[in-house]
Amino acid sequence: MTRARAMTNARVALYARFSSDLQSAASIEDQLRVCREHAGRQGWRVVDSYADRAISGASLLRPGIQELMADAGRGRFDIVLAEAMDRLSRDQEDIAALFKRLRFAGVSIVTLAEGEIGEMHIGLKGTMNALFLKDLADKTRRGLRGRVEAGRSGGGNSYGYDVVRQFGADGAAKTGERTINGAQAEVVRRIFREFSHGKSPRAIAVQLNKEKIPGPRGEGWSQSTINGNAERGTGILNNELYIGRMVWNRLHYIKDPATGKRVSRLNDPGKWVITEIPALRIIDDELWAAVKERQGNMRKATRPDMATEPSARSYSSGAEFWRHQRPKHLLTGLMRCGVCGGAYSKISATLFGCAAARNKGTCDNRLNIRGDRLEAIVLDGLRHRLMDPALFREFTEAFVAEQNTASAQRRAHFSGMREELKRIEHRKARIIDAIAEGMPASSLRDEMIRIEARKEELLILLARETAPEPSLHPAMAELYREAVANLHEALQDPTTKDEAFSIIRTLIEAVILVPEGAELKVELRGALAGILRLASGGGNDKSPGACASGLGSISVLEAQIKMVAGTGFEPVTFRL
Repeated sequence: MTRARAMTNARVALYARFSSDLQSAASIEDQLRVCREHAGRQGWRVVDSYADRAISGASLLRPGIQELMADAGRGRFDIVLAEAMDRLSRDQEDIAALFKRLRFAGVSIVTLAEGEIGEMHIGLKGTMNALFLKDLADKTRRGLRGRVEAGRSGGGNSYGYDVVRQFGADGAAKTGERTINGAQAEVVRRIFREFSHGKSPRAIAVQLNKEKIPGPRGEGWSQSTINGNAERGTGILNNELYIGRMVWNRLHYIKDPATGKRVSRLNDPGKWVITEIPALRIIDDELWAAVKERQGNMRKATRPDMATEPSARSYSSGAEFWRHQRPKHLLTGLMRCGVCGGAYSKISATLFGCAAARNKGTCDNRLNIRGDRLEAIVLDGLRHRLMDPALFREFTEAFVAEQNTASAQRRAHFSGMREELKRIEHRKARIIDAIAEGMPASSLRDEMIRIEARKEELLILLARETAPEPSLHPAMAELYREAVANLHEALQDPTTKDEAFSIIRTLIEAVILVPEGAELKVELRGALAGILRLASGGGNDKSPGACASGLGSISVLEAQIKMVAGTGFEPVTFRL
């Protein structure tokens, strides 16, 4: 007779669990019931019961089993009774560890399937359970691969999509179907547009939370939700499903034997399964490419193997780091010495000077300049030049084109919601038909509640649809003048600063500071120079130069700005 069977009036603890191979919450009660009946037949006294619901048996990191082991150590019971050994654990190492810990506490393990558990059971049954787990994983993976290759989802749902719940002719659920969620898709497009325009993931997340727009899983937005990990394909900006491409098996998971937790590892790209699903595209290729380019530039800017000596760079390359960071001042990282080609770096709270002259003594340019005054002069010149009628016409054309694009996107957004509403009505009709044909209404109740809630949400959103705005606003000229006049304020406003900085800085290749006697001649290189030259009529501006007292630390400097245009423009000099 075994030790457990010899014990009369023994204190027994019951344990039950269900997971992927037994997906029924009711099975917990069923397991406990049959165990309780067995304990009664043996004359044992049930003192407590423990359970883990919908948790895999591949790890001991389960609240129920952890509580059971703690109570065993306190001497609360003499026997642990379960339906079968695999309910306790399917991991070969874990079941052996559990057996040792309970035996040390003087507690026996008894199961209805195997009887009292000994070393033989641990060795043989533990091996069989481990093989079962591997076989289950292989079969699951094969099934998911087939689903992905058929264009259906092989895992969880992504933000921007809804799960389509359909039933086959046999009444079984058809899994993996997805459809675009119109409202969420517009949020995805907004995130991509704002990031491509220079806005940071953190700033985007803050604004979305301010507007109370729910994030994935109904939670708030964070920087990591948007940025994710490009290599692993996580985050809104890296989800290739948004361009109609599903990538499956990018990662595999392995259990850390020290913690029992799963750790993700990247698979070799040759093992990835990639399926094109054009119907699920949300982002066009141009916008996707713009986002990938900015992400690549930001990563490149932080690489340690970038050249650091001024002689190893062109005037523009020295600004690469600052082009993709978030500089405090508009011209930070763009100012270069016209003598040695080195950077003009900050030497005090307000002054910038040649770093080589100050730190190495290898340059003779000792003239310094106030960063805020230089920025003000450049912006003041920009404000005056942008009032040119030719540039206003160009602005008007660009504004109308952008408004037409926005209107088209808005129409597509509302059209998508109307189509979704039709699908909901169609789905409701199919559910009603299924109930009429004998399918239990209780099995469809949750889905009916869900689609009714979504229908109500869509009706509220569609009620906000307004008539299209006129393509040319009657106050267009005044709006343009106001926007130009408020250029400096736009660079200070937290809601517009990132985009305004990004746009203006992309127009400037470099700001070259060339000493001419006791003065600094300022050359702008890049597209901005071409814009200013175009606005100036292609000639020299003979208006009086702005006196920039205090621009430098050595003398009163006259702000002479020489605009060096990009390809196709001749250099031109004028005074601001």
